[in-house]
Amino acid sequence: MPRKIRPVAHEDRLSLVDHLDELRSRLIFALIAFGIAFGACFWQDEALIDLVNHPLPDGHEPITLSPTEPLMTTVTVAAYGAILISMPVILYQIYAFVLPAFSPTERKVALPLLLMVPFLFVGGVAFGYFIVLEPALNFLLDFNASEFQTEVRARDYYSFVSLSLLALGILFQIPVGVLGLTRLGITTPEKLRKNRRFAIVGCAVLAMLLPTIDPVTMLIEMVPLIVLYELSILLASAWGRPSTEVAERLASAEGS
Repeated sequence: MPRKIRPVAHEDRLSLVDHLDELRSRLIFALIAFGIAFGACFWQDEALIDLVNHPLPDGHEPITLSPTEPLMTTVTVAAYGAILISMPVILYQIYAFVLPAFSPTERKVALPLLLMVPFLFVGGVAFGYFIVLEPALNFLLDFNASEFQTEVRARDYYSFVSLSLLALGILFQIPVGVLGLTRLGITTPEKLRKNRRFAIVGCAVLAMLLPTIDPVTMLIEMVPLIVLYELSILLASAWGRPSTEVAERLASAEGS
């Protein structure tokens, strides 16, 4: 059983063994959260599979090609669902482990930003499920349909859906990253506006790297990334100015 994790302050000096012990405990808590989520997903596997199959066009149903594939695919779907459900807890454990490395000033910057992480992750997953999947699947499955007998293999389909939703949930963290950089004085809203064209190119590259290969899905995924970048500039202009202590530290560093 993991030991009770006590809060670690910035000024505490822990040995390597203490750090490893804390890391082990947090990994165990993350695994427990995953295990509980996995048990719930496997218990409700039929409802979960129906939910994932819903974006498929009419007439398409995932198929399996071996006697063991239904069982293994069900386990895989439950595991993917557990990852998505437990991700906020996993992100919190990562945050709690690295937080003591921040100074008190930096912690004031990090805390409100990291509280946004689970909400943005859920928003990214919801956007992917309700907005991206259905048009993407319609395009992919209807493309050159007269020349192919297209079947949807269950294992490949569920991997495609899960990786797409997970990637979008992570990419929706753009405002957190931008706000963190501006609050720490690494960049400014003015620089973000000036480099907007490069950001658009970067959003296009990120959309291309997602587990989709068609231009329609790429555009659908690219638009919210650009919107999030523009929202990040607005948030950075309103709340992203460095604190007085950070500004003084930057000024002294530039002076030296």
